Amino acid sequence: MSAKAAWLAACACLIALIFLSLAWELVLAPLKPGGSWLVLKVLPLMVPLFGVLRGHRYTFQASTLLIWLYAAEGATRAYTDTGMSARLAALEFALALGYFAAAVAYLRATRAA
Repeated sequence: MSAKAAWLAACACLIALIFLSLAWELVLAPLKPGGSWLVLKVLPLMVPLFGVLRGHRYTFQASTLLIWLYAAEGATRAYTDTGMSARLAALEFALALGYFAAAVAYLRATRAA
């Protein structure tokens, strides 16, 4: 995979994960009717967003550690929740793994020779 393709995939997964988290906790399947404070889980994803969009290697390295929190939440809630929330959790898990794979591919492609 080329560096540009990996970068595009990582950006797409990160942005999709942000929008999924917002929609999930505000509209689609919030813990409480009308939305919940769990929507604040999006804030840690906003921290590396601009560094990832600019292709900064250090941001990619740091965000690969952060993304595992979202993979863990997605896996846990996919297993324990029911209905729409379980499907959204499975999608969160898939996007987190997709981001991790794309970030690692980007880091390998841009590694100094």
